[in-house]
Amino acid sequence: MSAGTFDYVIIGAGSAGCVLANRLSADPDVRVCLIEAGKKDTSLMVRMPAGVGSLIKAPCDQNWGFWSEPQKHMDGRKLYWPRGKGWGGSSSINGMVYIRGHAGDYDLWGQMGLKGWSYSDVLPYFKRAENYENGANDYHGGEGPLNVTESPMGGPIYMAFIEAGRQAGHPVTDDFNGAQQEGFGPYQRTIFKGERWSASYGYLRPIEGKRANLTVISTGMVTRVLIEGGKAVGAEYVDGRGKEAVQVRADREVIVCAGAVQSPQLLQLSGIGDPAQLKALGIEVKAASPNVGQNLQDHLDVTVINKMTQPLSAYSQQKGIKKLLVGIQYLATQKGAGADNFLQAGAFLKSRTGLEMPDIQLHVVNAIMMDHANYTPTEDGYTVHACQLRPESRGTVLLKSADPFDHPAIDPNYLAAEEDRRAMREAVKMVREVCRQAALKALTGEEILPGAGVVSDTDIDAFIRAKGETIYHPVGTVAMGTQESAPVDGELRVRGVSGLRVVDASVMPTLVGGNTNAPTIMVAEKAADMILGRAPPAPEEPKRALERA
Repeated sequence: MSAGTFDYVIIGAGSAGCVLANRLSADPDVRVCLIEAGKKDTSLMVRMPAGVGSLIKAPCDQNWGFWSEPQKHMDGRKLYWPRGKGWGGSSSINGMVYIRGHAGDYDLWGQMGLKGWSYSDVLPYFKRAENYENGANDYHGGEGPLNVTESPMGGPIYMAFIEAGRQAGHPVTDDFNGAQQEGFGPYQRTIFKGERWSASYGYLRPIEGKRANLTVISTGMVTRVLIEGGKAVGAEYVDGRGKEAVQVRADREVIVCAGAVQSPQLLQLSGIGDPAQLKALGIEVKAASPNVGQNLQDHLDVTVINKMTQPLSAYSQQKGIKKLLVGIQYLATQKGAGADNFLQAGAFLKSRTGLEMPDIQLHVVNAIMMDHANYTPTEDGYTVHACQLRPESRGTVLLKSADPFDHPAIDPNYLAAEEDRRAMREAVKMVREVCRQAALKALTGEEILPGAGVVSDTDIDAFIRAKGETIYHPVGTVAMGTQESAPVDGELRVRGVSGLRVVDASVMPTLVGGNTNAPTIMVAEKAADMILGRAPPAPEEPKRALERA
């Protein structure tokens, strides 16, 4: 069965796919088809920022709910991996923190020989995407589709946390995306007028039904890219297991935007991967590319949780009848606790002297948050998430079978490197030191995690193995590179197959120092120029602060 022919077929309506659907279809003479396995983002839990806890804690219409393979360096645990499903992808279920990473992350890409990917080259694309509430400046854009706002710092825990960081001897910064990342400060958020501002709301919803040249197919599970004579010519999808296969043809390009888990999965299902592994599963090899599914990197996270001595956390704001009132207030006004992600401040720190860039990120949450929000708090408290920004450990995403509906084998290989274990251990110690400062003393009660009995390095290491989780930032599984062994080149074209690109977090060769949604949107903005053959904007190099070594 055929669903027609288009110029471009985009697979996945996540953060990158929404950007490309908008930018490519801006030309009315260009026919674009966007295929998404999930549904439209109509859920109140997506729209309401406080709904994030409900979205991430279990598989649902908006969440694939993957699980990792047993982690041999983490007591053999299988770890839960939420990933976005449906319009907006992970930007529809994430914590709405807008962070680009450190300028040095992109300069590293440039130093790897990836022309056009240095900080000065990508900054214009970050700015093109952004509509910053305080207007355009050297670091921010003021006319883009993605609304970015400052945290209101609603609640004493946030200012106390920043002041405690200063008291502990760390810098304070007013803009993690500006001249200086290092230090404690407020987060910018993709929340606008009380609503989550996902890539769908920024890029796809505004053009929905308004461009005759854009076709959006929901609940279409792409099972393979169609490759004929070494060229990608379309995609095949089904509307559920056992349903009739439908083919969509592409005259120009097929663009895979399925994310760091499912982009390598789809390429392998389509015959692009390690020949030995594909043949073992009965998949015809279309292009030998052994590094597809390799190079997986993710931010491992641990939490330090303290009871709060005053009724000021999300628990007291929403307990009992108040929870109903929060919902009523939100539906009526888009204000109140329902409009908050309870995650308004954080920090970027260095775990040892001599580092050029911060290697630890902190997120403070005005609530007790355990086990991806599956734990129901019974008292007030606050949580400090700590993750290592540039892990040395590398993992894989590989097929378990040739069935597209089987989730792939996700093996992040957390804590395989000694440096990762050291950095995570130091992160716990640094957070505890901050929580002991005078600014937090009046708010801080008993430590719940790791707990008073966790003192020695051996104790802390055991705690990290037992309680560490993903903080939802996987990248690198279809990494770009200049070497022929890299799955895609610097223009994101798949080596060995013409007419095929990958555009999403999977192409990042190294993990950036921060949350990955904003960088993914930047990658897609840059890819749109590449695909359409447009010249990139002039590089921009604003002044950077000299961070402490």
